[in-house]
Amino acid sequence: MKDIIIQMAETFKALGEPNRLKIIKMLASNPERSLCVGCLAERLGITQPAVSQHLKVLKNAGLVEPNRNGYRVHYTINMERFSEFMKNSDELYKLAYEQCSGEKECQKQPA
Repeated sequence: MKDIIIQMAETFKALGEPNRLKIIKMLASNPERSLCVGCLAERLGITQPAVSQHLKVLKNAGLVEPNRNGYRVHYTINMERFSEFMKNSDELYKLAYEQCSGEKECQKQPA
């Protein structure tokens, strides 16, 4: 369980930066499901070295995978890793909800 918690924390940390979330959204919404550093930099309006740093963090967290295509490296989302993260997040939510479901304080909606 501790490994799962550490892995989830690393994923949250990697996704905790707006440009990284934008990169994931761009990859997910692109018809080919992959983009190169130059395309990402252009779309984000930041430098290629900055995009490379963000991709390095996402890659180290296992969220994206590089694929060499000629001289360029295209990045794709690691769907297996994302599925695992979502499964673990859902389990965490269910545990919290089950603990909370009988208590009035937990059922109150925020203002």
